[in-house]
Parts: sequence; C-alpha cells; structure tokens
Amino acid sequence: MKPEGKGGAQKKETVKIDFSKVEIEPLFEEFVDFDTFSKSDFRAVKIKNCEEVPKSDKLLKFTLNDGTGEDRIILSGIKKYYDPAELVGKTAIAIVNLPPRKMMGQYSNGMLISAVNNYDGEEMLNLLLVDDRIPAGAKLY
Repeated sequence: MKPEGKGGAQKKETVKIDFSKVEIEPLFEEFVDFDTFSKSDFRAVKIKNCEEVPKSDKLLKFTLNDGTGEDRIILSGIKKYYDPAELVGKTAIAIVNLPPRKMMGQYSNGMLISAVNNYDGEEMLNLLLVDDRIPAGAKLY
C-alpha cells in the first residue's frame, strides 16, 4: 500500500490481472443432491482478530463474530497470502458446522472460504471477503 495525502491514509494499488495466465481446477463431474448441500451452514463472519499461529509457517488464527454472541476460532492455512492486521474488521464467509479439527494443538471450528487458482504457474489464494454491510451471522443460500 502507498501512503496518500495527509494523515497517513492508505490506498491499495490496483493490480491488473492477465486472465490468459489463470488456470482453474476443473468442475466436479459428480453432482451433489440438494439435501446434502443444504446441510452446509455458510455464514457471514466479522474478523475481530487475526494472528499468526506460533511455530506454524502456514496458519493464521481468526477470532470471529458469527452472530451468536460467542467468539468462533477458525485456523486457516493462508499465512503466505495475507498480513493478519489487514484482515481485522473485514467480513468473510465461513462454513460453521464442520466438526472441530485440531491443528497445531488448537481447535479450528469451521472453515473460511477462499478462491484458489494458478496464475502464471503460481498458486494464488483470495479469501472471500464480502460487503461489510452484511451482518455477522447472516446465512448464505
């Protein structure tokens, strides 16, 4: 980010993407029935805190507001792609009804949703961030 004007306001640089260099995974050929799909609980979550997991070169620990009044902890292997401080205050999407999974001695209670592709031979990941007007806990259909 580059400083802009007085007061240290930050402005992100716009990066042009050459879509001819983008490779995506093929779509699944197997269908999922609606009943199976409808069991997945996708929710908007507000990122309250994000920090590196000690001794891990991949994991970030997210403290999330999922609309329940209780903090939700999700660990995500996206450290290579994001500075934790830049994510605080953002609104993301998570699947919240996965069973807890132990990672590096801590439990992750869900999964943040990301888009993954290869760009010019390098794996790229974009955490799915949505409009901040969407309240914590809003269900996705």
